Amino acid sequence: MQHQVVFGNAHTEGINRGGWFIGHFINPPDDPRSTPTLEVKWADHKAGESRQQWAKNVEATTLSILIRGRFRLQFSDREVLLSHEGDYVLWCPGVPHCWVAETDCTILTVRYPSKSGDSLGIPTQIESTDTNSNTNNSA
Repeated sequence: MQHQVVFGNAHTEGINRGGWFIGHFINPPDDPRSTPTLEVKWADHKAGESRQQWAKNVEATTLSILIRGRFRLQFSDREVLLSHEGDYVLWCPGVPHCWVAETDCTILTVRYPSKSGDSLGIPTQIESTDTNSNTNNSA
């Protein structure tokens, strides 16, 4: 029988799954935390920790909310600094991103839908078009 109320600790329960504690990957499948609808992650990052490889989601929209600290996300067209409790950024499927923790910080991330293999690393993110400004266009 499925439990109607589930409680626990997001940090502890996600420790073996990179912080993810709700989503399609939870077993047994009749656990209320097992759902293809969304994924939820609690992440504690140390200052200087980063994901330098750019990544994108094929189908999922992602929402990251700052609980404490300072966290910077880089997108192809902008940088977003989360610096006040409650600051958030939401990005759509297909948007490349990477990040760095500027201070020790905690981030709550919600991704929807929850699909296996949806997050893909991409080899290199194209630099801004400013890098082409030194090109000599004379004939």
